[in-house]
Amino acid sequence: MASVYKSFTANDITTTRTLLHEAIPITGSILSGTYAEENIKDYSHGMFQSVYDYPYLSSSANHLFDVTVGYSNSSPLSASAATQNAKKINIYNQMAQVLMGADVSGSVLEFDQDGNILGGGNKIDACMFLNFSRLLTKDEIKKGSFSITFATGGHCQSPSASFTISDTGSTDSYKVNSPAGEYGLLFSETSFDNVAMGDQDATDRGAPMGLIFYQAGVAVITASVFNENTAPEQENEEDVDGSFYLGLGEGNTDVYTNVSNMFYSASISGSCNAIRNRIQNISFNNTTELHSTIYFCRVNHNEFNYSANPTYLTASKLRVKNQSTDSPVSYITSIGLYSQSNELMATAKLSEPLKKTPENEITLRVRLDY
Repeated sequence: MASVYKSFTANDITTTRTLLHEAIPITGSILSGTYAEENIKDYSHGMFQSVYDYPYLSSSANHLFDVTVGYSNSSPLSASAATQNAKKINIYNQMAQVLMGADVSGSVLEFDQDGNILGGGNKIDACMFLNFSRLLTKDEIKKGSFSITFATGGHCQSPSASFTISDTGSTDSYKVNSPAGEYGLLFSETSFDNVAMGDQDATDRGAPMGLIFYQAGVAVITASVFNENTAPEQENEEDVDGSFYLGLGEGNTDVYTNVSNMFYSASISGSCNAIRNRIQNISFNNTTELHSTIYFCRVNHNEFNYSANPTYLTASKLRVKNQSTDSPVSYITSIGLYSQSNELMATAKLSEPLKKTPENEITLRVRLDY
């Protein structure tokens, strides 16, 4: 326990904020069931699926994300004859209430294609939801880093083409009008009308195809991403009614002629199977916010030249002094941070002892991360 204390001044303390990023790739092999679907967990309620990196019964399995689908009550797909109609509407309303909020009348706002929540823009009334686990996203998804690649054309196990949507360019153009935090718009990375990549803007890439909520870790992707006219410059010989058809995957037997047919007639789990088998890759960078308080411990020339350690004395004399005229010497090995009541709160250890005499002064930098 220290016997001499020194108080900090306002000039001795500062704070910093550091953002740490980690690349997160999720390959299509995981999504399509590398482990014979044992890493895909269905639930008795049938409202979403969970995707794991290993068979979910394994103790080493990590939850990656949940996938589900839904549509609004105003969607043309909404009908009493539709499979799990009430559950699909409930899922949409739940996600919209959390991510979009409500208007002044208390009505839940629908997802808006352009992020103009209260305006009259085009609404996303049928969509798929990817809810990423906190294990992957940490504090948030890094803006401008999210991308997802879909297979198009042919059967899901032998697609003829693919295209990617991403939030490229959202670093400075993200939206802040969501109760769940900041979000960006997802555009196709494939150009329209042969506009070269790098020369295109949002107009060249067509209408937004979804939203990515950075702090919430949720991707909302419109169902029309599988419509032919939203996938630029793709060739598909097996179009039915202008849409890419979606196979459930294993067995190659259950096929929906187009995405509208799937949303209407398939169960939520069946739709999730079809969507998972069309995803070739997901990638983003997560963000960890590291907050730090830095204390500058300043040791002046006339301070801490003696030690409170009992072994510093022998026969009432300083061990480090041979003559009474010799300068005292001490060695700094650690720093203690104390409360106003002189209670030890934290200890910092030096890598090696620092010699302290009346002839020198030392400034030590102590950082607390949280």
